[in-house]
Amino acid sequence: MTEPKRETASGREDPSGEFMRSFGRQIKLFRERAGLTQAELAGHLGYGEAQIAAVEQGRRIPRPELIEKADDLLDAGGVLLAMKQQVARARYPAFFRDAARVEEEAIEFHAYATHVVPGLLQTEEYARAVFAMGRPRWDKSAVERQVTARLARQAIFCRKPAPTLSFVLEEIVLLRHFGGPYVRRGQLEQLHLTGQNPDVEIQVMPLDVTDNAGVDGPFTLMTPMNGDQVAYLESQGHGRLISERERVRVLALRYGIIRAQALSPQESLLRIEKLLGEA
Repeated sequence: MTEPKRETASGREDPSGEFMRSFGRQIKLFRERAGLTQAELAGHLGYGEAQIAAVEQGRRIPRPELIEKADDLLDAGGVLLAMKQQVARARYPAFFRDAARVEEEAIEFHAYATHVVPGLLQTEEYARAVFAMGRPRWDKSAVERQVTARLARQAIFCRKPAPTLSFVLEEIVLLRHFGGPYVRRGQLEQLHLTGQNPDVEIQVMPLDVTDNAGVDGPFTLMTPMNGDQVAYLESQGHGRLISERERVRVLALRYGIIRAQALSPQESLLRIEKLLGEA
C-alpha cells in the first residue's frame, strides 16, 4: 500500500507537497551549479543516491542535518537553511502544522489525554504502534516518517529555559496494550522517568473517580512566548487551534478542575510504579 496523498481536510492537495517539490528543485539547482551528480552529492553527504533523488523529486522529507550539510557543501549561502524549519513542519499532517508552530515556542504546555499517551511522552515503539494501527493503513515508510516527526517534537524537553509542562492521563490510557506488553512496559518506564523531571508534572485520572470534568474529551493548552494562551482540539484526523478568549478560558478552567480531581504527581508516579510491577 502506498502512502495516502497529502490532502487537507477539504480534500484539496496539501500545499506542503508543492513546497517540497520546490525545495527539491532548489537542491537540484545548487547541485548542478556545483557540478555534482546525485551519486557524488550523496557520497559527500553520507546518504544514498536514491535518498538524494527522492529529496530532489519532493518525495522524501530530508532530515535537518542533511539540509545543513547540503547548504554548506553546495555553497547555498543560507538559502536551504532558511527553509529548514518549514521543511521540518512538512512532516506533520496539515491539520497539525499551526499547532506545531505554537508548540515550538510555547513557554507553557498542558495536555489532557483520554485515549493514547500524548505524543510528547511517547516512546519510539509506542508511537510506531499507534501510527501502524491507523485506518486506512500507511505503508512502513510513511509510518517511519511520522514516527521521526513525533520524536523530533520531544526536543521541547531540552529547551532552555525549560517550558512548564503538565499532563493528565486517564488511567485507561496506561492499561491499554498498544503494540503488546513489551511496548507497554517501555512506555510506562518512559512516563515514570519523565515524571521525575522537575519541569514536568504527570498526573493520572483514576478509573474509580466519580466526578470527572474531562468528559467532553481531550484537549491541549499552550502559551507561546509573548502571546495569549490558545487551545488545540484534535479528533479523527482533524485538528484546530482555538484562540477565542472565552473558549480558551473555559478550557483552562476545566483543566484546573481536572488536575484537582486527578491523583497528585507523586501519587501518579506511585500508580505508574504499581502498573510497572504488574506488567
